[in-house]
Amino acid sequence: MHRREFLHQSALLAATLTLGRGQLFAAANSGSPLEQFSYSDVTLESDLFIRQLENTHSVLMSLDEDALLQPFRMMSGKPSTGLGLGGWYAYNPDYDYRTTSIGFCPGGTFGQWISALARFYAITGDTSTREKVLRLNRLYAESVGPGYFDQNRFPAYCYDKLVCGLIDSHQFANDPDALTILQRTTDTALPYLPPHAIPHDQHWRAGKEGDISWDWDESYTLPENLFLAYQRGAGDRYKPLAIRFLDDSNYFDPLAANINVLPGKHAYSYVNALSSAIQAYLTLGSEKHLRAAKNAFQMLVTTQSFATGGWGPDEQFRLPNTGALAASLVDQHKSFETPCGAYAHSKLSRYLLRITRNSSYGDSLERVLYNTVLGAKPLQSDGTSYYYSDYTYHGRKGYSNHIWPCCAGTLPQIAADYCLCAYFHSDVDLYINLYVPSTLRWNRGVNQIQLKQLSNYPFEELVRFEITATHPDNFNVWFRVPAWTSGASIKASGNVSMSDLRPGGFVPIRRQWKSGDRIELHLPMTTRLEPVDAQHPNIVALMYGPLVLFPITEQPPSLTRQQLLAAKRSGAKSWQVQSTGGQITLIPFTEISDESYTTYVRLA
Repeated sequence: MHRREFLHQSALLAATLTLGRGQLFAAANSGSPLEQFSYSDVTLESDLFIRQLENTHSVLMSLDEDALLQPFRMMSGKPSTGLGLGGWYAYNPDYDYRTTSIGFCPGGTFGQWISALARFYAITGDTSTREKVLRLNRLYAESVGPGYFDQNRFPAYCYDKLVCGLIDSHQFANDPDALTILQRTTDTALPYLPPHAIPHDQHWRAGKEGDISWDWDESYTLPENLFLAYQRGAGDRYKPLAIRFLDDSNYFDPLAANINVLPGKHAYSYVNALSSAIQAYLTLGSEKHLRAAKNAFQMLVTTQSFATGGWGPDEQFRLPNTGALAASLVDQHKSFETPCGAYAHSKLSRYLLRITRNSSYGDSLERVLYNTVLGAKPLQSDGTSYYYSDYTYHGRKGYSNHIWPCCAGTLPQIAADYCLCAYFHSDVDLYINLYVPSTLRWNRGVNQIQLKQLSNYPFEELVRFEITATHPDNFNVWFRVPAWTSGASIKASGNVSMSDLRPGGFVPIRRQWKSGDRIELHLPMTTRLEPVDAQHPNIVALMYGPLVLFPITEQPPSLTRQQLLAAKRSGAKSWQVQSTGGQITLIPFTEISDESYTTYVRLA
């Protein structure tokens, strides 16, 4: 398809979008954006979240430092000792994408791992983690040279991750040299970056013709971290540099005009690029870029997403209204690039929730967390990594056959960021977004507020809160009422009671809060069916609250709509349905280990 024809058809598709989830992500802005709490303000107390954070942190702390620096040293012509990490992380001068994955992206996850370690230090205050961050930053500064970017297939991609690691080291690990190292890194990398944002698969490097792997760089994702570098005091140069890499003509301009240009694009990186549009809004006040991000998110959830919230089979966006998602259930086990995609999705939905105060973004974030990344298999110390979720009729959880792929970089980052997703605040009020066992500490002026959340959500409907305060204080506590619930209610100390809360919004309780106050939030959950797309209303996933329930079966089951909706609890985290062939057990994604499962059922 020629580009002009593609854009014309995309415009027609955008004009006739089917809103498959019944959700419109288009709330008006409500004053200044909500603020995130810091990493140390929130302690998560759920095993699901804690296990992933501790697993990824342990693996990163165990990595040999000479092995981590080897690609930088070898590519910069400096002495290197010891064995490298291998896999994608290795430097392989004979790399050929047609025959091997070893050496695909040398050193590509280094910056992400530094970022994750800095964030872990901010969460825990663990001094050994900070010492490793500082030590690795200095070893990196001694090791990197122009050859690293010159010989790299992905100079922009790797530079982006290095920027992230260094600004996070500055912000969260208090590295006094991080911004100086960043300046040197920028000076070294700039001659090898493109003049502007280059679309994925477009050739731009002279002398590299004939090898398409040189065309897979992701310069259009750079602005987010460059804007953040500018905001965090790295220097004025990063603001115009961020603007230089905003992909307006190919991406943000048509999206701002509500033209759906997602189909055919690399899924993860182009969702990640939407966070750059958000930072253009936050830094420059650009309403166009905010509009582009809002429109793209709506296109994402209504035309590209599975019931799990995942998207991008085989890492590609598909033409909407064509039945392409249903077709992928048969021919594509690479349904969702899980840690990378969930990281991009959580960042974007968190940004948009803060800006719009629209609870639908919180619903979407919750759906992706519980049905994708929280069910990822643990990262292994040899680089064995969970990459794709499989949504086919014969699905299995399995590790990637690539060692140290990109998802080994994003999994530690998103594991550290879970605590940022639960709570937000304005100048005066508190917003509760995720219902997860946790403790929030909020310094509200001179008053120290502590809110403790107790629940087994999403496996139970009742969420309880306990408040401690140094002195009584008046403010609103806003609770997200998910769009999927009906008949939600809140009870608070002092005979405060609200019932039949309207789903799909934040509901406030305003009162004078004091130590000993308690709140109970009841979010009724029932089973419901969601079709894979509008063209296949009888290919459905079974939902319970925010959870997809996966039939555990070797063969796709034969079930009617009534049988599936009649699923009954058979344990704390399991359900059963009665089929013509006998009972079938259904469990959430977080509980699946090595069993064969299906995400969707073709209704009998």
